[in-house]
Amino acid sequence: MQLIAPDILGQPCDACELSVAVTATAFAIGFLIWLLGWRGHRFWIVLAATIAAGIFGLYAEPVHQTQPLVAGVLLAVAAGALALALVRVVAFASGAIALWIGVHALMPNWHAPLIALLVGGLIGLLLFRLWTMVLTSSAGALLMVYSGLCLVHKLGSVDVVALAENHPTFLHGVWGTGAVLGLAAQYLIARRQENDQNRREPRPKPQPQPQGGLFWWSRGQRSYRKAG
Repeated sequence: MQLIAPDILGQPCDACELSVAVTATAFAIGFLIWLLGWRGHRFWIVLAATIAAGIFGLYAEPVHQTQPLVAGVLLAVAAGALALALVRVVAFASGAIALWIGVHALMPNWHAPLIALLVGGLIGLLLFRLWTMVLTSSAGALLMVYSGLCLVHKLGSVDVVALAENHPTFLHGVWGTGAVLGLAAQYLIARRQENDQNRREPRPKPQPQPQGGLFWWSRGQRSYRKAG
């Protein structure tokens, strides 16, 4: 499976033909997702669901048979409102698909996709925080690689389509290294945020111990000595 696909950079998608402003904005968004994926994961999930539903409503008129603008706006609002409630579903689905793709790539003759889907979904739920960091750092790094190649093509006149065709291992290595660095950066930011919150929380005051002791026999011994 080739993530840095020449078909996206060149024909038929022609991503390299986008303007410099669009590709620079995409690079900035990818950097924010790469760096602050976990810290702002609710915002990114709502934004992605809203945009995806709006685009589907605009371009799927033969399916819903409604005015595209009305369908796009209503679907975008509905998806944005339901996105936070479906965060766990997104984690389950993405974990299931990721493990299924990995198992299929390593063992193409294994014909039991249900096991991979269920195990991957459960891993995504149990390791929700770590999986969200992995997912956002990988997505942000992939967006930065694509937008960076488009910027290099525009500003440096480099044939990035030929680069993607002839050196796919190098580009995938760049993407993988960026994803690992993003995961480490998000983890450090999350740890620092937790430490700052712990410092701001007031420490509980120590409770005074009762004078009679903690156990009934100690109270009995003390009262007995006073009586004698």
